Amino acid sequence: MEAPQNPAGTHVPEDGYGPDRRAELIADLAAAPAALRAAVAGLSDAQLDTRYRNWTIRQIVHHVADSHVNAYVRFKWTLTEDRPTIKPYFEDRWSDLDEARMGDIALSLMLLEALHARWVQLLQSMTEAQFARAFDHPESGTTISLNAALSSYVWHGRHHTAQVVWVRQRHGW
Repeated sequence: MEAPQNPAGTHVPEDGYGPDRRAELIADLAAAPAALRAAVAGLSDAQLDTRYRNWTIRQIVHHVADSHVNAYVRFKWTLTEDRPTIKPYFEDRWSDLDEARMGDIALSLMLLEALHARWVQLLQSMTEAQFARAFDHPESGTTISLNAALSSYVWHGRHHTAQVVWVRQRHGW
């Protein structure tokens, strides 16, 4: 059986939501590192090196940390600059570096926990007007509000955690 493209479901962009939905998304973002940690708990090195489509579980963990570091920086740029153009990165090349292919996932899990704690602190301090601020994405040619970015990165964490869970279930781990 081929691994599904989106085991957590297709991303449905959200933007114009209000404070109640935002609070849910922030809570989901706060819980994401623990969910990923639980998904990889007890896996051996050989299991961490099992592929889900094009990346191993190990690479997925490192990718989530890399991606969310970039997301946090994008939020900071957007809060301190007028509609900045963000710098995209080659996530596939980052995931192909030796530290992502062979590195200890404990470091990325710790990074995610600290990063998300800091990110949640930032998000909880933001005003409605700040969530409406936006950045330009040069690859897609779109303008993305911080409201939309929050929803996207919450889905991103769920998406990759679901990939790990799918592999575990598939192999009976």
